[in-house]
Amino acid sequence: MNDYFFIITVLVTLSAIFGYVNVRFLKLPNTIGLMLITIVFTLGVFALSYFDSTLLNAEKYIITQIDFKAVLLDVMLSFLLFAGALHTNFQQLKVQRWPVFVFATFGVLVSTFLVGISMFYILKLINLDIDFIYCLLFGALISPTDPIAVLGILKKAGVPKKLEVKIVGESLFNDGVGVVIFLTIFQIAALGAGEVEAFDVFSLFGKEVFGGVLLGGILGWITYRLMKSIDDYDIEVIITLAAVMGGTVIAHKLHLSAPLAMVTAGLIVGNDTVRGNAMSKITENYVDKFWELIDILLNTILFVLIGMEMLVLAFDGKYILAGLIAIPIILLCRYTSLLFPINFFKKRLDFVPKTNLIMTWGGLRGGISIALALGLTEAMQRDLFLVITYVVVVFSILVQGLTVGKLVKKVS
Repeated sequence: MNDYFFIITVLVTLSAIFGYVNVRFLKLPNTIGLMLITIVFTLGVFALSYFDSTLLNAEKYIITQIDFKAVLLDVMLSFLLFAGALHTNFQQLKVQRWPVFVFATFGVLVSTFLVGISMFYILKLINLDIDFIYCLLFGALISPTDPIAVLGILKKAGVPKKLEVKIVGESLFNDGVGVVIFLTIFQIAALGAGEVEAFDVFSLFGKEVFGGVLLGGILGWITYRLMKSIDDYDIEVIITLAAVMGGTVIAHKLHLSAPLAMVTAGLIVGNDTVRGNAMSKITENYVDKFWELIDILLNTILFVLIGMEMLVLAFDGKYILAGLIAIPIILLCRYTSLLFPINFFKKRLDFVPKTNLIMTWGGLRGGISIALALGLTEAMQRDLFLVITYVVVVFSILVQGLTVGKLVKKVS
């Protein structure tokens, strides 16, 4: 127990120091600044280890003690998605629900196969002979955009509200869908295609996705009823916290998608009608501030962890080359996967010019992709795909994240 307290203390302290340095000197969006400072810090620790390895050993100890996949997917993600959904404009999302739904399902599925097929042939070109199913698994883990990265950066980028809702809505939902697609392909890869029936795949997918949304709906409704029946901001804040923690435990026990449950619950509780009926002004203020603080705290810790994950990478020239080649391929696959839905809905809904371009460049990858890559087994080429994922995520956050605002200004 002392070890865990020590590790959490170190992470929070580093987050505070790096956050201060960023706000005081770099003035970058928090997600970008924290990750950049942590990567520089880790490289500095590497350089220092030639003279004294104490700091490097301490950092390695922290990383090896943390199961990044379990911490992010089983714990942090629920809080972050609920907080993100709570502050998403429900009315705008309702108007844009069909494109958001198609982006988050059809878009992720198409992108998964496009990336999988492209990477299969590209890896062959650089003499890395990888089974197609593992390339498809990589396609599944890299296709969902990360709401945690997207939310923080888009707020500062000045993206038009209509488009922001599409990007944020898509990234909130495609997380849950992406994780389910990944787990489904993972099961096929682990058991062998012959062992898994098509019906099993669809039933697993259906249960996880629709079961998760249904559970979130029930949780949101119960939370609303409880908050409506009392007027005490302290207890009402605790009720929202209990909904997230209890809902996550129930989702895991019933094998439903916790991310989708939390997004649904967050959208219901954050809905203007629910706010007007169930919360006084002071409660609304406290609930919003509490979840903003949770969001900021977990975000800072997450991006410090992403920066530190460099220590578990197997640095190999071919792997890094594969990662660099993967960047334009993944962007192209995302652009292609959005073409049909955008053209289909463009006539009916008011889309801003160059929606596809902004959604492609603004669809950032983050911690979820790294967490899923860390969950691969050695047989699934974990080392290779972890390096590729890390290169793509670092490029996505640092380069795309810093330039998406400029792109928006240029095309709008």
